[in-house]
Amino acid sequence: MTADPPPLVQPPSALRATLGGAYYASPDVFAAEQERIFEAMWFCATRSSDLALPGRFKKVQIGSESVLLVRGRDGLLRAFLNICRHRGAQLCTEAEGQVRRSLRCPYHSWTYALDGRLTAAPNIGALTDDAGALIDRYEFGLVPVALTEWLGYAWVCLAETPPPFEEVVVEATRTLGDADAINRYGIGGLDVGHRIVYDVAANWKLIVENFMECYHCSSIHPELVGVLPEFARGVAAQANVGVGAEFGPQVAGFTIDGAAGFDRLPGITDEQDRRYYAITVKPTVFINLVPDHVIFHRMYPMSAERTVVECDWLYTGEVLGSDQDLSHSVELFQRVNEQDFAACERTQPAMSSRAYRQGGVLVPTEHHIAEFHEWVVSRLG
Repeated sequence: MTADPPPLVQPPSALRATLGGAYYASPDVFAAEQERIFEAMWFCATRSSDLALPGRFKKVQIGSESVLLVRGRDGLLRAFLNICRHRGAQLCTEAEGQVRRSLRCPYHSWTYALDGRLTAAPNIGALTDDAGALIDRYEFGLVPVALTEWLGYAWVCLAETPPPFEEVVVEATRTLGDADAINRYGIGGLDVGHRIVYDVAANWKLIVENFMECYHCSSIHPELVGVLPEFARGVAAQANVGVGAEFGPQVAGFTIDGAAGFDRLPGITDEQDRRYYAITVKPTVFINLVPDHVIFHRMYPMSAERTVVECDWLYTGEVLGSDQDLSHSVELFQRVNEQDFAACERTQPAMSSRAYRQGGVLVPTEHHIAEFHEWVVSRLG
């Protein structure tokens, strides 16, 4: 008979307990998160410019639902559940694409306009009921999902009564200490200069926690610490509200070797120049602000042990139009991402171990992560 492991010693006051391992490995916990977090909050779905042309569509997994975003012929971006109203077939099976005028179910050919209206169905004449009355084409159209656009991204919410989107804005600006600071970067008007999609074998919360702290920076991020030397002390930029992290004295730009980058974004102030700011927007968005570009991460939690992360490097149209080399600018955070995700994947297997049944500990520089843990527990009830 295998003996039960001894109980963990209550950590001293300088340390705080983390969530237990089941929060990162249990399918039941993940199912609750799908319902009470991802499907109940505003979720960043895609860059709006990815769907610039009428008929462009993209399929996004949000919680347990497949959501279809499509640009209408009237120029409006809309979101629908990716489900045919006839027999429940998935309407679009491709991740993204282009249609001309309509969306057609591949099962029985029920056809919908780009605004979600049912427009055609084989063998039921003029779409009338048994009494000969016309079927309401909106009532039997695609199920709409709430959508708004901010910072150049489409945010959707599956809740019957979506929470005020202003809550998302407040969350994003709290770290900066200035409600207008994020607007000065002009994120909505920037263009995607580079994009990488990472498939990470780790729970989404491990990725959030990693992003929120810098206790690991001196251990695994030599390039980042070379540009932001104060990170070697282990204090994350998010812990110093409104301050950010200052570039090293010999550093000219946020690049892999500290060499000069591009002209700074036109709206930022002198106080924001030569500084790095990091923002977490719950549940699944990270925004990195530097003087000449913005790095925008959004996560798509796929299971308790798998998260897809899509990362955009955003620049002005002038930078991209001049065909300047982006590689030194992109490579710095590309390495940071690879280092971070490897660390999260190293951690994930331990979440099922008896050694982590009661969780681990947070050292003082990580104590702000406890607020995130409390938020998760409160959402799950």
